[in-house]
Amino acid sequence: MLRSHLQALLVAASLLIPSLAISSGACLTGTCHSAVLSVKRPHTPVAGGECLACHKQQSAKHPTPGQKGFSLIASGGALCSPCHEQMGKKKNVHQPVKEGGCLSCHKPHGSDNPSLLTVGEDRSKLCFDCHDAAPFVRQFKHGPVAAGSCDACHDPHESDEKSLLNGPLREVCLKCHTDFDQGMKEATSVHGPVRVSPCTSCHDAHGSDNSSLLLVTSPELCFQCHKTLQAKLSDNSRPHKPVVQKGGCSTCHASHYSKGKRLLQSGEKELCLQCHGDNKLAPLKNIKEQLKGKPNLHGPLAAGRCTGCHDPHGSPNFRLLTGPYPATYYAPYTDGAYGFCLRCHEKNLLRFPDTTVFTKFRNGNRNLHYLHVVNSRKGRSCRACHEPHASDGPKLTTREGTPFGEWKIPFVLELTETGGKCSSGCHQSFAYDRDKAVVNRRMSAPVFGGKTSATKGDH
Repeated sequence: MLRSHLQALLVAASLLIPSLAISSGACLTGTCHSAVLSVKRPHTPVAGGECLACHKQQSAKHPTPGQKGFSLIASGGALCSPCHEQMGKKKNVHQPVKEGGCLSCHKPHGSDNPSLLTVGEDRSKLCFDCHDAAPFVRQFKHGPVAAGSCDACHDPHESDEKSLLNGPLREVCLKCHTDFDQGMKEATSVHGPVRVSPCTSCHDAHGSDNSSLLLVTSPELCFQCHKTLQAKLSDNSRPHKPVVQKGGCSTCHASHYSKGKRLLQSGEKELCLQCHGDNKLAPLKNIKEQLKGKPNLHGPLAAGRCTGCHDPHGSPNFRLLTGPYPATYYAPYTDGAYGFCLRCHEKNLLRFPDTTVFTKFRNGNRNLHYLHVVNSRKGRSCRACHEPHASDGPKLTTREGTPFGEWKIPFVLELTETGGKCSSGCHQSFAYDRDKAVVNRRMSAPVFGGKTSATKGDH
């Protein structure tokens, strides 16, 4: 009788203290759960044999066939929060964290990967379990995306920033693009969107089918803000080739910042000569060669400004000029035909055959500009006598001669205080004087015996 009572007491005692039936250290020995320790990075409680930090025994015997001998001491995030900082306090919480799904990304006992993640260095495999992979497999990928380092920009748990960014968007970008940060501080000009808008105004942060991760190609991307330029080019018969070729606006302009004006990649003249400084653009002339060694530069060029005469984006005018000017060598003056030149030069230069105020190129009162250009049969354009860029003679005349088909017309202009003398392949040498008109003797064509006859003229 006494023996049966003692046995009953022992059974009752074992039921009252089930947690003593198994020691936590015993879980990881023998043939039971030893495999848990085979990973490179065991969870800290596992490494210390503290299985009961997360599990509690719920049956007297373990293992018990058909029954679970242990259960978790809490569920969801509540299981992790006693050791790990509780999450969910910031504005934006990752959905798995919000739902307490820590095990969606982490292994509870241990892993070969950092942070006990279920995947290795390429985190994208984990992210794509929930997020659509399509935007991340485009032709050009952002570096972190290509490496699967989503957490380089995003916090996997929670953030006060949109899209779970690690910080304000601009700061996130500049943490890696440190050259941009320094460059903007040293720049003379910073592109408006770069200064006040997020980088994603122009770039896709993950990937794009366009180079430089652009949302759309240039110039269409630039036209989203530069509406006036778009309208101008859409009605234009002659766009500047760099604008419409690969590279678009960024061929000449820096997209982010520059030490040059108007975000130019370099000084205006130097930039233009990068293309217009060799013979590759034939039939266009090699402007660098034209300028070489010439002491006299056209005013805008002397100031380093090609845009004083040419529109760098496009123009309906000859040679992308900023105003009307004839494309042909012979072009008799009509109202408006020479508006480009007369925008800077005296607007009445070609209106009157006689004048004392509108030009210094006159013989007495006779307007010699009018004489050369307004001739209805062979009125010559300005470039018959003047070089548009540079020359070795006065008034942009050139001793090399102006092109006339395959020939260069010899030309020598000698100036005096009140006039000068012009000798060219167009005519014999003629003198002129503003104060006292010169009477020139015009030589006629050869006659019998090889002699010539002389007639008076007032050219």
